[in-house]
Amino acid sequence: MGYELKDIKKIPIFSNLSDDEIKEIQPYVFRENIKKKKEIFSEGDPPDWFFLLLNGKVKITKLSHDGREIIIELISPPDFFGGFAVLKGFPYPANAIAMEDSEIIKISMHNLLKIIDRFPNIMYEITSNLGERIREFHDTLKNIALERVESRIAALLLKLADKTGQKADGSIMIDMRLTKQDIAEMVGTTVETTIRVMSKFKKSGFISDKDGKIIVKKIEALKAIVYP
Repeated sequence: MGYELKDIKKIPIFSNLSDDEIKEIQPYVFRENIKKKKEIFSEGDPPDWFFLLLNGKVKITKLSHDGREIIIELISPPDFFGGFAVLKGFPYPANAIAMEDSEIIKISMHNLLKIIDRFPNIMYEITSNLGERIREFHDTLKNIALERVESRIAALLLKLADKTGQKADGSIMIDMRLTKQDIAEMVGTTVETTIRVMSKFKKSGFISDKDGKIIVKKIEALKAIVYP
């Protein structure tokens, strides 16, 4: 079933298309509801689909050498995932898992290439986004390898505040619910260590939380940890 025009317009890579142009691609776009914890694709799967997230939250993960899951990216709506593998034609290099009940739309590899051929600017939008993601992925791996845990967690909070933050009363609320397990997996540490560091940040007044969402209260203090 094709997707509604207004929903396709929400996706940044399609936002510059006119209503008539979006109507051209509507038949190629399909909707799916994904339950929490369901795997959308696994590392090594063929790149059959290009995915776009409308609602919910998806994590992109890899397993470390000792079998621990490491979150290398969080996908928030409206954004896409699986694009690099689809465009290059090689297997998905990581796993994609719904962290909560999510709503996605997807386009087959064959149809995505047809859309790009018709609207070349979409390719530019996708590759620009992918270039930034590759840089962030490199920074994530470097931080896990080289930085102390406090610095890694502070850097993660700063990145999420920049990406999803909502400003209010001089603070920034990270607009997604994250468990200590999620944070631990994103910085490559244990849940126990994450709890200790987050408690320290909270006691110092750097952060607080409300309704399961983290509020960054002293962004300069976190920056001082990351860039001493």
